[in-house]
Amino acid sequence: MTRISIDPITRLEGHGKIEIFLDEAGEVANAYFQVPELRGFESFCVGRQAEEMPNITNRICGVCPEAHHMAAVKAVEAAYGVSCLPAARRIRELVYHAFFVADHTTHFYCLGGPDFLIGPDAPAAERNILGVLRKFGTDVGAQVIGARKRNHELIKELGGRGVHLCGGLPGGWAMPVPPERLADYRTWARANVAFAKLSLGLFDTLVMNDPAYRDLVLGDLYLHTTHSMGTVGPGNALELYDGEIRVVDTTGAELVRYQPGDYLEHLEERVEPWSYLKFPYLKRPGWQGFRDGQDSGVYLSSPLSRLNACDRIATPLAQAEFERFYDAFGARGAGTAGRNRPVHQRLATHWARLIELLYASERMVELLDHPDILDTAVRQAVEPRAGSGVGSVEAPRGTLTHHYHIDERGLLTKVNMIVGTTNNNAAMSLSIMKAARGLIHGGKVSEGILNRVEMAFRLYDPCCSCSTHALGKAPLELLVRRLDDGAVLDHLVRD
Repeated sequence: MTRISIDPITRLEGHGKIEIFLDEAGEVANAYFQVPELRGFESFCVGRQAEEMPNITNRICGVCPEAHHMAAVKAVEAAYGVSCLPAARRIRELVYHAFFVADHTTHFYCLGGPDFLIGPDAPAAERNILGVLRKFGTDVGAQVIGARKRNHELIKELGGRGVHLCGGLPGGWAMPVPPERLADYRTWARANVAFAKLSLGLFDTLVMNDPAYRDLVLGDLYLHTTHSMGTVGPGNALELYDGEIRVVDTTGAELVRYQPGDYLEHLEERVEPWSYLKFPYLKRPGWQGFRDGQDSGVYLSSPLSRLNACDRIATPLAQAEFERFYDAFGARGAGTAGRNRPVHQRLATHWARLIELLYASERMVELLDHPDILDTAVRQAVEPRAGSGVGSVEAPRGTLTHHYHIDERGLLTKVNMIVGTTNNNAAMSLSIMKAARGLIHGGKVSEGILNRVEMAFRLYDPCCSCSTHALGKAPLELLVRRLDDGAVLDHLVRD
């Protein structure tokens, strides 16, 4: 049996590899998405003060600290039995949507997008942000940099610190919106809307209007029929910060719906010996192995699944794009009970991500135009107590859940996290397997083929640092290599 390793996989946060095994005929017998790193935040947070968690867990990742910060502060609030002040909630949403704009911009232009914007067969040295800037010129490059800069600046000013913000407090926020900065923030939010429209236009021109790329998006090489998870608000509108968790099945019918605190009634987690990523699945269908379909417990949690799970988007420009998206797949109103039929072509996630970018931008405008945006009542006294609490937000790459158990001293006794990438672990494995089997035949591989296999995980925008938690045993593999040529000198395994 021949073994092909893609190690390390590229353009993601964290570390991972893909192992592909070919049979004697050179066909793919099996393929694995393997994450060899372990962070272990769930274990070493035990014994810490609960109110430290918003500032500890945002160190899990340098790409999405805002998601962990918000989920953590909401989990502590749930355990303490307190609600966030209205003015503080507006600021949290504002900061969180600025984060979404910056994060989705990073993925489209730097991580996943170059496969389309530059081309999957282009040399690896060109499939990156520098290649994008060379192709589209300094004007587009300046807008990409500007989008990231202004949103990170807003997060820094309102969140108290760049990268690892510290503004979230149980029941509130550390500071109100400074009146002297409001005009600038409004200008930035409207610039985000224009930038989102530009990005959607680029996707239209370069992907959906190019027959080769369009066929790749609409085809079945990256298609899996799984259930779709997302957070929804009133009228089943798309929500990113708060709401109920809704899962629709492969036809679009509602399968389960629950408050974040009830997640254990609907989700179960399992482990495999070859990865530090857990494999969550829906309890109702149950675990049927690595397969998709209506009877499988595998589900998707991503920008694509969030569009599948909601019925509408509450901002006008994003709603128009939402309708155009489902029209393009012939899925608008074609599902169960007149709902949109879920789109299962996974490369469509890149388009869905840009629709969310537009929604987050419009939502920032709405929040900054709220008549009480300058309300200074953002902090309140909170009395700690023993209890259990769950906090949930939609991270850019999927539903994020923090669950804390707190004793009477305010110390954590148990921590559990289901991270966006963890939700998608089984789905990513399926996508990699299908892509590998569809692309590799007769043992023939090329850089372009292997990159297309990588595209199967990259579309999920995985964050392996966030998601590397373990249950049960923690297997360890140690390779000792020679310095000059990397030859393996010794191989040690702990099962």
